[in-house]
Amino acid sequence: MHDIAAINKDDGTPGFGLYIHWPFCAAKCPYCDFNSHVRHAAIDQEAFVEAFFREMDFTHNLSGTRDITSVFIGGGTPSLMEPKTVGTILDHASKLWTMGDGIEITMEANPSSVEAERFKGYRACGVNRVSMGVQALNDQDLKFLGRLHDVMDARRAIKLAREIFPRMSFDLIYARPDQTEDAWATELKEAIDLAADHLSLYQLTIEPGTAIWGLAERGKVLTADEETASRLYELTQDVTADHGLPNYEISNHARPGAESRHNLTYWRYGDYVGVGPGAHGRLTLKDGARLATATERHPETWLRAIRDKGHGLIEQEQLTDEECSDEMLLMGLRLREGLDVTRYEAMRGGPISVSRESALQHHGMIERLGNSRIRATQAGSLLLDSVVTELACED
Repeated sequence: MHDIAAINKDDGTPGFGLYIHWPFCAAKCPYCDFNSHVRHAAIDQEAFVEAFFREMDFTHNLSGTRDITSVFIGGGTPSLMEPKTVGTILDHASKLWTMGDGIEITMEANPSSVEAERFKGYRACGVNRVSMGVQALNDQDLKFLGRLHDVMDARRAIKLAREIFPRMSFDLIYARPDQTEDAWATELKEAIDLAADHLSLYQLTIEPGTAIWGLAERGKVLTADEETASRLYELTQDVTADHGLPNYEISNHARPGAESRHNLTYWRYGDYVGVGPGAHGRLTLKDGARLATATERHPETWLRAIRDKGHGLIEQEQLTDEECSDEMLLMGLRLREGLDVTRYEAMRGGPISVSRESALQHHGMIERLGNSRIRATQAGSLLLDSVVTELACED
């Protein structure tokens, strides 16, 4: 086990992140609404690398040269990339922004695409944290979720990741059809035994446009009802806390010091550059304005846009103070450390309503952490959208 006392180099600031999106997968999972695409022909990785270079150059002109605290290579399935591709992208980023010693560089991987030599190649080019989409630890549910791996593949991939990378996390989905509390508690304890220092635990959601949405509409998939999902969420918090991986965000659990530095940047409402098909970004410009960016989602259309104009951005919107403060509130209340009230009120341009805060406290939805922070309680986390709406309103 690696020493994790301060392995994520978190200094408590929002930080500045770089997100790189690799949009290709071997298969589309039926529950997935991420920007992922299946291509049966070989991907021209060199062409995409050149496009990443050009889009990074363009976004660097917006962000300026800054110290990057984290890089996250997501997808899609980035572990389908050759290690050389990953290394070349990271090398180019280091020429544009400052990437100091100890920077967190995370890459997503699927157990079905894990090979020891490929993992060693990623590690050699600078990746020091891997996040794997395991999703379930029983074969029946893996099949239901459309995963290409089985439990044996998952255990093998986790073992390899723990041997090769200083840090490792994996995802599980719960509130699956017919899942009982006892079954989830058993599976969760097994996951904690397998995990090094971090787990991401998400409730199954049925998103419009996914394959599973159509099945649910026809009554062929019965998901957990609200009461069952709430009980499973509460069970998740209790079991992980009892075993040393408390939640530091609604769906993310870590041993102290091993939280995802990159995801903390999102939840603390920091700046981040988004590069690649369907990537989003948030940048504070020299004049203090905050810019929301988004790129073309379709990979080949994005590639053509890069060739034509040097970037694939389809959105560069300057956010209002109200939009910024609403986003910061929604993100900050997801964290166990809570929302930085002083920063939020400065962005909002006024104080939080005393009466609305008091009412939410009275109903056990939020709590104060000293004078500087507010956080959602466990009950409030289950009704977070309503809590955010109430706090965002004026008297």
